[in-house]
Amino acid sequence: MSTVLSNPAGMIAHGAPRIIHNDAELEMYTDALFRLTALERPSSSEVEAIELLTLLVERYEQEHYSIPEADPVSVVRFLIEQQNLTQRDLIPQFGSESSVSMFMTGQRHLTLAQVRKLSTRFKLPADVFILKGSVTQSRKRLAKAHSRSR
Repeated sequence: MSTVLSNPAGMIAHGAPRIIHNDAELEMYTDALFRLTALERPSSSEVEAIELLTLLVERYEQEHYSIPEADPVSVVRFLIEQQNLTQRDLIPQFGSESSVSMFMTGQRHLTLAQVRKLSTRFKLPADVFILKGSVTQSRKRLAKAHSRSR
């Protein structure tokens, strides 16, 4: 074992980075991270410090400030609002006014073709328009239907 790691508790007692527990610590670590990333030519130990501080900051932020995944309807509503569009403006992507309406009211999911067209129109990755877990749910429904047909 390396001599640096022979006494990890001692390292932490002497100020080595540790788990972030509150917003004040988050602010200190973020400030240190900004100072390090502003260096023109960081040393190898500074690069390692950047990596470690980034991991610690990301971990704290994911636990305390996570942003929930948006469902496709919310994403499309947001895009319509931001770009001053109407539902009718999306007919080319959906095929018909009723298809747009049914999607917006949650009565219908997007087809793969609609996902592609929305992705192209809004210049966003296709996964933004795909409900997380919908593939798993679809597989469960198919398996259930298959077991009933036996």
